[in-house]
Amino acid sequence: MGSSAKKKKEKKKDFQKPKLKVGKARPKAANTTDTSFRSKSIVLSQQLDVNAPAESTKFQHQLSLVSSRSDTQRKDSLAYLTAYITASRPGSTLPVSANALLTATCPLILDASSGVRNQLLKLFQSLSSEDIGDHVSKLLPYMRAGMTHLSKDIRLSAIDFLSYVIKVAGIELVSCAGGWSQTLECFLTVLGWRSADSTKWSSTKTSFGGDIKSTARIMQVLADFLRQGLHEDPTSSDIDLITFGFPLWDITAMSIPTKSNPYAQLNLFGPPTDPGHQMLEGQDDRSELFSRSYHDIIWAGIDAAKKEGGELGRASGLLIKTLEPLQLSAGA
Repeated sequence: MGSSAKKKKEKKKDFQKPKLKVGKARPKAANTTDTSFRSKSIVLSQQLDVNAPAESTKFQHQLSLVSSRSDTQRKDSLAYLTAYITASRPGSTLPVSANALLTATCPLILDASSGVRNQLLKLFQSLSSEDIGDHVSKLLPYMRAGMTHLSKDIRLSAIDFLSYVIKVAGIELVSCAGGWSQTLECFLTVLGWRSADSTKWSSTKTSFGGDIKSTARIMQVLADFLRQGLHEDPTSSDIDLITFGFPLWDITAMSIPTKSNPYAQLNLFGPPTDPGHQMLEGQDDRSELFSRSYHDIIWAGIDAAKKEGGELGRASGLLIKTLEPLQLSAGA
């Protein structure tokens, strides 16, 4: 009987309503689902466009990012521009003119990031030699500023830029305004050759001092520069009279000029310029200025470098091979 009463009491308990105390919350059921969480939503301010931007639009956008404050962004933008130009078919036009492209990218020659400067050199190498030659006067001020920069890495990068320009547009470089005399002044500054008397030389903040490898590299580029400025241009040599004969004598002087402004060196309508900014298109004019202002200083530097031997001696040998034919012709 006892067990039967107990079972009835337990069954009755299931149907009894529990009495709640005042202020106490109702107990939750065992199968209750918690709905107090909040989900995060993604809100699109602008709907996605199914039409992708044109390649020209992306090129101009990447060109605008070369002035970004981020080093990585500037480098990536230059890499995109380089890849675009490299992949373009020969003879095809760019979305922007070469003038606009170089105007936006030239200041990066002085960039503090070595990765940006190296990528910029690759961009210049992807351009045609005509584009570089037509805009040498735009590149030259930044290269000269880099050669006399306080940062050693920027000075070395500027030498690399100058070496490439000499290779693809050497005649345009030495012929443009200030391209001959002012660039030689920068070479003397970065090498520390400021006097014909080697005992009076002084190392400046922009020279490389005891860095033999860097000094030898600069001397090699100087030899290439002097070769372009002082040696005869093979494209401007006189026509073989035996081959052509009369009446084709002096045909180069009578033919239509290939330059847009063939008489710019005369400065007929421009303001007076100082000697450092003169355009010296003739090899004779450049040789005369070199003999008058730079011959003794550079030869004193060559003699001092030759005594050092090693890499400096080999670099001085390149300069001697460049300048000796000129001395022989002058002596003759």
